[in-house]
Amino acid sequence: MKKIKNTQKTNFFKKFFIKFCRLIGFEIIDQSSFRSPTLKKGLNETLSVQGKKSITIPLGQVDIKNKVNSLKVILRTCTSELIMDQNKRRIFDKEKNEYTFRTLKSLIKSIKKASFKFKNIQFDLIVTDTNSSNEDIKIIKEILAQSNIDNKFIPIKLEDFENKIKTGYSKAKFSNMANFYSSLMIAKKDDADIFYFVEDDYLHSEDSITEMIFAYEKLSTIFSKDLVLLPADYPYLYSKDDATKIYLGEKYHWRLVSESLVTFMTSKKIIEENYNSLEKMGIEWIDPWEKPLHEIYNTYPCLSPIPSLAVHCANINSIFGVSPFVNLKKLWDDNEN
Repeated sequence: MKKIKNTQKTNFFKKFFIKFCRLIGFEIIDQSSFRSPTLKKGLNETLSVQGKKSITIPLGQVDIKNKVNSLKVILRTCTSELIMDQNKRRIFDKEKNEYTFRTLKSLIKSIKKASFKFKNIQFDLIVTDTNSSNEDIKIIKEILAQSNIDNKFIPIKLEDFENKIKTGYSKAKFSNMANFYSSLMIAKKDDADIFYFVEDDYLHSEDSITEMIFAYEKLSTIFSKDLVLLPADYPYLYSKDDATKIYLGEKYHWRLVSESLVTFMTSKKIIEENYNSLEKMGIEWIDPWEKPLHEIYNTYPCLSPIPSLAVHCANINSIFGVSPFVNLKKLWDDNEN
């Protein structure tokens, strides 16, 4: 006669043990089923819990000490300049407004995906604009109106900056400086845990904001300090023979870097501590323009993702542009206006 195993007692103790582990904050990995019974998730799913813990198999858990409660994205737009002070054309060879529209659409997609995942984070999107045509502004506002994201459109009056910015610059440089200066003043005045300053020629993947929030919480906890995150894996940084370190984010690797362009995510604290230095970028064009940012990276870590979460749509031959190992054509097509 076949012996029937009594699994009732085993199942009872298993369920009790799972509940006990949940109660004390431990997670269980069942490698036979490739699942975590405490999290009720497969191991190929996101196991981390925003604001509480970052989980990477097999390295374990990092208890988050720097929770993000609010993110304010500030997109700087200007549809009238193709590439500042250059005659070069951008990849795909379109007019500048097309890059602005697609950048905005890609950002909105990424913010919406993050807001769906992170119910407790307040997301805001601000567009600051200089020198865009009335027709382009109308389209930008229409895209914002359809986004279902808290948003604001702010036209920049260049005359307000005539007594703040030094003279002798081209119209394009003056406009760029005024727009950055304006976004910096917004970040100083407004409340948010982290701010994301974005130029209007960066196409974002849908996972970009989600990964950046996860990475910010985890890596700032590991470093025990606030930091700066970039969305792009810039080609020019591989031409430098600088020592670096690689860290694990949620789904991406993150590389410690010492330079960037002027699209970056950072904390309110770093902005306030370095406001006078960052303000110089809105007053005087130094070489390189990003030098005040680079000096901050001597104190606070700056990291870029591998592979890229967003792509800078510069000229195809520019080492400051197209990131490696990204399907840029798909990203471009997916955000058609």
